[in-house]
Amino acid sequence: MRIIAAYLLAVLGGNNNPDAKAVEAILASVGAKADAAELKKVMSELAGKDLDDLIAKGSEKLAAVPGGGAGAGAAAGGDAPAGGDAPAEAAPEPEAEEESEEEMGFSLFD
Repeated sequence: MRIIAAYLLAVLGGNNNPDAKAVEAILASVGAKADAAELKKVMSELAGKDLDDLIAKGSEKLAAVPGGGAGAGAAAGGDAPAGGDAPAEAAPEPEAEEESEEEMGFSLFD
């Protein structure tokens, strides 16, 4: 993922056809390294291709993938009251506790 992110950053920075050295330089600027085999594979897959076209095709493929959350709803329980005239009582929602930095064992901003 970091290789692709660095490639995209290079393109956003104006380099429409970044090479492996440009990607490595971006990664090195944030203290990250790229596996040579992975970098070679990504660069060969992207060579000569229009990035906007690849993103558009990828978006079409993602649109066809089910996103979850739209599965079968919960079945009605057998304990439901007959008639349904009485309004259902809403169960009180438990309040979420806020965690302090001491409870996490570290500070997010140190």
